[in-house]
Amino acid sequence: MHFQQPRPKNDDERILPLINVVFLLLIFFMLAGKLSSSDPFTIAPPRSASEAFVDAHDLVIALGAQGQLAFDGALLDEASLKQAVADRIKDETSLRIWLKADSQSDATQLITVMELLEAAGVDRLKLLTVPAPMEGTAG
Repeated sequence: MHFQQPRPKNDDERILPLINVVFLLLIFFMLAGKLSSSDPFTIAPPRSASEAFVDAHDLVIALGAQGQLAFDGALLDEASLKQAVADRIKDETSLRIWLKADSQSDATQLITVMELLEAAGVDRLKLLTVPAPMEGTAG
């Protein structure tokens, strides 16, 4: 009986399954991961007993402690913000709109921004807060 000589082992054949697994994990984390945009300036939202979560499709307007305004990660003045929000909500009426204001921002500035958003066509606005620490805990 005549047997064939065994083929020499190829290192590439042994590493291919590992490469396949790594690429599958990479694709999984790219699809399952959620990227969030960062604010163009630091904001420390006020604390609240209620808690809600912002969806990726929601609109977030940021108001800084010194009165800076940002929308979609870009710094804007009041007129530009009004126009940008009006353009964005004219086609989609089901969007939830959040105002992420710094806890140290001036209340009159906050009211001014709310009135500006109302003039842009926003009829429902939610103020974004962070959960307050529970009673008896440090924080």
